[in-house]
Amino acid sequence: MSDKLIIFDTTLRDGEQSPGASMTKDEKVRIAKVLEKMHVDVIEAGFAIASIGDFEAVKAVANTIKDSTICSLARALDKDIDRAGEALKGANSARIHTFIATSDIHMKMKLQMTPDQVVEQAVRSVKRARQYTDDVEFSPEDAGRSDEDFLCRIIEATIAAGATTINIPDTVGYNLPHQFGATIKSLIERIPNSDKAIFSAHCHNDLGLAVANSLSAVLNGARQVECTINGLGERAGNTALEEVVMAVRTRQDEFNCDTNIDTTHILSASRLVSSVTGFIVQPNKAIVGANAFAHEAGIHQDGVLKHRETYEIMRAEDVGWNANKLVLGKHSGRNAFKARLIELGVEFDSEENLNDAFRRFKELADKKHEIFDEDLQALVSETQIVKSEHIKFVSLKVISETGEKNSATVTLNIDGEEKSMTTETSGSVDATFNAINQLLNIQVNLQLYSVSNVTEGTDALGEVNVRLEHEGRIINGQGTDTDIISASAKAYIHALNKVIAATNRAHPQI
Repeated sequence: MSDKLIIFDTTLRDGEQSPGASMTKDEKVRIAKVLEKMHVDVIEAGFAIASIGDFEAVKAVANTIKDSTICSLARALDKDIDRAGEALKGANSARIHTFIATSDIHMKMKLQMTPDQVVEQAVRSVKRARQYTDDVEFSPEDAGRSDEDFLCRIIEATIAAGATTINIPDTVGYNLPHQFGATIKSLIERIPNSDKAIFSAHCHNDLGLAVANSLSAVLNGARQVECTINGLGERAGNTALEEVVMAVRTRQDEFNCDTNIDTTHILSASRLVSSVTGFIVQPNKAIVGANAFAHEAGIHQDGVLKHRETYEIMRAEDVGWNANKLVLGKHSGRNAFKARLIELGVEFDSEENLNDAFRRFKELADKKHEIFDEDLQALVSETQIVKSEHIKFVSLKVISETGEKNSATVTLNIDGEEKSMTTETSGSVDATFNAINQLLNIQVNLQLYSVSNVTEGTDALGEVNVRLEHEGRIINGQGTDTDIISASAKAYIHALNKVIAATNRAHPQI
């Protein structure tokens, strides 16, 4: 019998730390529902002490999700743990994940604490967390650069204090696979009470080794992997959930364990996270990239046609790809629209939201003849974005002529009042952004502007992603439209809404 490999998804917490990837409470709940449908075991919903918004998001996810364990991160501080416990009150199954740094450099330079003080604080935090739940996880931050003897000491003490999961983070992505796997194996063998806890891996991707390190940990006894959809996360990102799950599932000849993940929802989860955060999935990304199951070389095409397994080691359908992408058109009804979205993992919490999305679908169907699954995902994401915005896009008029200045007239609804502004510059997008800036009287630096098509064809929805810098804070925005200038305006407005609503938030790193 193979063991169960627990999937701990931290998209909503660690993934959100990727610059500009902040999510609203409603967006976190939407993603959590898809993770629950995938049968993710543990969903780390946030860091409850970070801000009121984080607290409310953890609370909302805990009150909504019934089949997955909901977790909040907490530093090894009483106030953090109490705040996490309060946010998790409504959860069917709750976990508190507490951590403290254990590497010499972190203890000395960051904490300014002695090793004895760190052990005492860790034990205290685990015991306090046990007052709220029996499911307590402890992480020695920067374990990948910590002294192994000290790791054995602090882990043994925290297990004795009641920790049921011990997570070993490679916080700065420094480890190599053989090294990280050997560390996991050694800790399990050396710690007397290691059998009383599940060992976990949390790897960062600074050297592009997060998935490899995590799989090495599993081969050496870890039975939980902490990961994110699309590998989203701070700096170079985290371990990609989809890659770990499919590696273990595909190579059962090597892994004496498997997950409970329903892999058919992987693609819809990937697209949802991408659309919510504005982080585009690269075409050659494993499992969920547009080219993941594409074959251009003639010899590959011939081989796949003769027998799929000549060049494909997994079925595209198993992770949610569907060759029959064309689903709806302008004559499709409301029930067909709703049914297809449910198949894609999208459900509406009210008739009002369904009707709003269906209205937008009809508007899109008048603009383009063929509606694809990707169009529907983008449409629903934009519906959610617009409903939560204080500043709404109303209309845009652009005059463009070769060799002449371009003008843009933008009309916005700002807290219920419509206002317009016209500006002229050398480019249509620049004129549009300048008009928006003047209407809002706000100064930001545009760091990234990218355009991509949601589906094929000249009538495809254009997707624009922008990245803005405002007072040291990085914000992403996304917009879609069949007109690329309108999509640009929507993306810019989406980002500016986040700028206006931004609050100071702590960002722990494990």
